[in-house]
Parts: sequence; C-alpha cells; structure tokens
Amino acid sequence: MGRFLVLVALVVIAVWLLRRAVRRLDGEAPKAPPAGELVRCAHCGVHLPRAEARQAAGALYCSEEHARLGAR
Repeated sequence: MGRFLVLVALVVIAVWLLRRAVRRLDGEAPKAPPAGELVRCAHCGVHLPRAEARQAAGALYCSEEHARLGAR
C-alpha cells in the first residue's frame, strides 16, 4: 500500500511539473501589468505613473501638496 501511495504522489508531481513547463512555453505565465509612462515630480523628483500625477502651472507633481508648493 505504501508503494502505491508513493507511485501516485510521483505521478501527480510529474503531471504538475509537465503542465507548468507547457504553460511557460505557451507564454501563459503570469505577466506584470504595464507600468505606463513614468514622470518625475517637479518638487521632490520622485517618479510615478502619469495617471497618478497632478498637473499645475505646466509641471507634474506627485501630490496636491507638492503642486501647491511648486517646483524647486
């Protein structure tokens, strides 16, 4: 009975490894989402996605506070 359980476990592991390898070859591996264009805060210099940036006086900022303070 013990040999049978070990054999079943080995078959399950082999199938799992095979499916994982096939998934990698097919390009179905999880991919990181695109970051989008990064911009630099005119006040502190931190880089952030353009979608999260605040614009004031023609410059981009990371927060409303930095937009209020202006560029350095």
